[in-house]
Amino acid sequence: MFDKPRALVSRAGTALGRCQVAGLHAVAVWVTGALVVSALLLLPVGAGLWLLPPTARRLRALSDRSRTRAAKWTGLHVSGPEPPHGDVPARDARARARAVLADEGFWRDLAWAWVEPLVGGLLVAVPLALVEYGAFGVLVQPFIWRLLGDGNWYAFVPVHDSSTVFAALALGLALMAAGLLMAPAVLRLHARTGRPLLSASRGARLARRVEHLADTRARAVDTLSAELRRIERDLHDGAQARLVALGMTVDRATRLLETDPGAARELLLDVRTTSEQALADLRALVHGIHPPILTDRGLGDAIRSLALDSFLDAHVEARLPGRFAAPVESAAYFAVSEALANAAKHSAAREVRIVLTHAGGLLRATVTDDGRGGADPSRGTGLLGVRRRLDTFDGTLTLHSPHGGPTTLTMEIPCALSSPKTSSC
Repeated sequence: MFDKPRALVSRAGTALGRCQVAGLHAVAVWVTGALVVSALLLLPVGAGLWLLPPTARRLRALSDRSRTRAAKWTGLHVSGPEPPHGDVPARDARARARAVLADEGFWRDLAWAWVEPLVGGLLVAVPLALVEYGAFGVLVQPFIWRLLGDGNWYAFVPVHDSSTVFAALALGLALMAAGLLMAPAVLRLHARTGRPLLSASRGARLARRVEHLADTRARAVDTLSAELRRIERDLHDGAQARLVALGMTVDRATRLLETDPGAARELLLDVRTTSEQALADLRALVHGIHPPILTDRGLGDAIRSLALDSFLDAHVEARLPGRFAAPVESAAYFAVSEALANAAKHSAAREVRIVLTHAGGLLRATVTDDGRGGADPSRGTGLLGVRRRLDTFDGTLTLHSPHGGPTTLTMEIPCALSSPKTSSC
């Protein structure tokens, strides 16, 4: 019954504490910004050459911390500038200072260092001031009003008798409640006001985007080439070899048909077996390229079929309003397939849960297993392969795998529906 109000008060209290941290952080930003400006002013006399690089690094550390806190506290992702490029000798103070001055991100950080204390610092001070002034009315005014006489005022309430003391008490409680309720919204507004300067410039974002697309295209071409080589190898070693053997067997059977019908009959039986094996190889090859059930029934039913083939206890929950483009469904299918294979091979899991949803233009697949956790993309190629597959569609992969489990793999692909719901998913 009281869980919801208690959770609301807890979130508000946490937000108020974060406002206090943000206020202290604004003071540190102002001090660091002043040091950076001092270093710039001292450049003509040489002292600034040695002072500028460390103060610029400290300023970048503070701006990076603000970006991290914005994402953690409010969910607002801020893409920061790239670090300065190029190898600069550690003892060459002039070259290091020149590299700092040539960095566009440094100037944006410096502008933010002067805006943040004036705008962000004052903004987060509002709920803190309300709570502190309200606490004064609740905890101090009831005990000192007699000592202050008739000239005692609390905000707009003159406190000179018992009734006005209760009015001041009520006003203090209202101010405290207003400060607490305002704190989460103030934190979100604080993150938005700092975002324009904390973000990389439009040119830097475009350059980063072009670089990402070029890298993604190169990986997609490499993946396609590897896939074509795999298909060629499977055809050569599988169905093609069986079909060649089948033709040779039919030729032998034809020569024996007149002289030894019994042996010819045995060879023809072998032909039937070989043709069935070749057909099975072709079906497996087609399934590895694009499963027929994915084309016929859609992503939800294809994932259910995949779960039935897994030896793990797999549960699928598909809340998909319709069909998607075939390449998107294929990428999501094989990404989930790779995640299931990783869970079976490496996590020692017994149960896995797969959830498919589509909201806000994002197709989201979440795979959660009850294994031992500790998954690390850098220690294997499975998760890296999933990430490369998603990168082709501007998708993202998020891994949460603490030691002891559980492991949760969240894959998101930006996409729109291509047709209304036609499957049972």
